[in-house]
Amino acid sequence: MIVRVLGSAAGGGFPQWNCGCPNCRGVRTGTIKAKPRTQESVAISADGASWILINASPEIRQQLESFDPLWPREPRHWPVAGIVLTNGDLDHCLGLLSLRESHPIVVYATQATRDGFTEGNALYRTLERFPGQVTWRALGLGEETSLGNDGAGLGITAWPAPGKLPLHLERHREPSSGDSVGLVIRDRRTGGRLAYFSGVAGPSPQLDAALADADVVFFDGTFWSSDELIAAGLGTRRAEDMAHWPLGGTQGSLPYLAGLKARRRVLIHVNNTNPILRDDSDERQSVANAGAEVAEDGMEIAL
Repeated sequence: MIVRVLGSAAGGGFPQWNCGCPNCRGVRTGTIKAKPRTQESVAISADGASWILINASPEIRQQLESFDPLWPREPRHWPVAGIVLTNGDLDHCLGLLSLRESHPIVVYATQATRDGFTEGNALYRTLERFPGQVTWRALGLGEETSLGNDGAGLGITAWPAPGKLPLHLERHREPSSGDSVGLVIRDRRTGGRLAYFSGVAGPSPQLDAALADADVVFFDGTFWSSDELIAAGLGTRRAEDMAHWPLGGTQGSLPYLAGLKARRRVLIHVNNTNPILRDDSDERQSVANAGAEVAEDGMEIAL
């Protein structure tokens, strides 16, 4: 299985368009050791020819152009066999609306995520130009589903991830176990397992079970500390209020990740305020000491 990181930042990217925090100012001016990042999305393939995207970020066109295996190989062609949505947050699904040029696409999602994106969304009509422009395939919790057309390469299992409803749905529907999921993707030929949990509010027995046998883990790296936004004067909510498990501290997710048997642990969906974005920060060294890495756009892993 090949894993290519197309985007590694949280919503808003890095630097964020309306943010003048020290991280964003520093990366714009080149005065800190950090790399710009687009919003989270990953491409995976069992054979290097047919690809699956995890999440469709608002920067999907830029991300597709950044990786030539995702370029068309015929006058009208796309080597992406499907897109998997982990939840209905805009930074994960807004890119679907950019794929409106009358080409068939396949989307894997829970029923809750599908309903949240399609119901009452007038913009979704841009993806209904002809019958079958979008084919939705259901992700059932705890059930392995074949990815792609032949089903011979990759199987995916969705696990409920501690989280919350997307912001635009919070006052309009009741939460459900399908609102936010993590993924375990299995290479059926080699047995390699990728666990992908880019949004996690905290520990749970389901999380333990999903990560137990993973070879590579991509994990929620949004915030370093609970009060990160508050301390920076950029917000009033703690990380936990936004359904993200902060990395730092004795009760943070970094000690939890250090205890996994996975050979690689990669932090993704990193917020623009997080000090781990700085290559030379103490927090980045703590990540390395825990045996983890910080994802960056263009990172590639084979398993």
